[in-house]
Amino acid sequence: MAHATDHDFFIPKGSFWPPVICLGTGFMMFGFVLFKHADPAVIGQALMGLGLLTIIVGAMQWFKKLIIESRARGYKNVPTVLDLGNRYGMIFFITSEVMFFAAFFAAFFYLRSYNIEWPPSNIETLPIDLPVINTLLLLSSGVTITFAHHALVHGRMANARLMTACTWLLGIVFLACQMYEYGHAAFSLNSGVYGSVFYLLTGFHGLHVLLGSIMLIVLTLRFNKRDFTDKHHFYFEATAWYWHFVDVVWIGLFLFVYLL
Repeated sequence: MAHATDHDFFIPKGSFWPPVICLGTGFMMFGFVLFKHADPAVIGQALMGLGLLTIIVGAMQWFKKLIIESRARGYKNVPTVLDLGNRYGMIFFITSEVMFFAAFFAAFFYLRSYNIEWPPSNIETLPIDLPVINTLLLLSSGVTITFAHHALVHGRMANARLMTACTWLLGIVFLACQMYEYGHAAFSLNSGVYGSVFYLLTGFHGLHVLLGSIMLIVLTLRFNKRDFTDKHHFYFEATAWYWHFVDVVWIGLFLFVYLL
């Protein structure tokens, strides 16, 4: 069209992958309801697995298409207005995540103030050893992603790629420690309000660590494709913002859920 390039905004082509991801999310949530209330529970488990697989495949294909489109339009020469739009979008997304966790923290504080005995007497709390290790892991990952950003800004791409790889490796070790902790916990999601709020808070945080680790892995792969320069690397900055947000949420979890 004649007016297709008379503005600085980028209008992406239509894609059916976002609706596929929404469909997978619906399958997953409906499967969770069946898992908790229907008999046999295997039907719900199968539907949850199908939904999760649909989300993963849809997200991977969608992001792959977006990366291809960014290369086609020239990601190294992004107009200022588009760059600002990307930054505001990421800021609003992280703000929505803050509200998400704020709701769960509010529930935790309400339940803690409402119950005279907290944790309840029937709950055998977890030892502090693994949470301390996980705190050190995430704080270290915050340092490595900062080093990676510093190296990228100064044009040291090899160092930036190495520090980025160290960051997602620390994230995977964190997840392994959390899974070990879950496997040895003396209470479950069904162990009253304490079990529910504990696993909702720590579980959703673990999910965010997993998503952040996947984003960092994609970053490492895109370094190999020379997708970033010292001046244009918003995807890296957005991922770093997200990872620092995950770090801050964990500090709150460690202080209020584990330590106190």
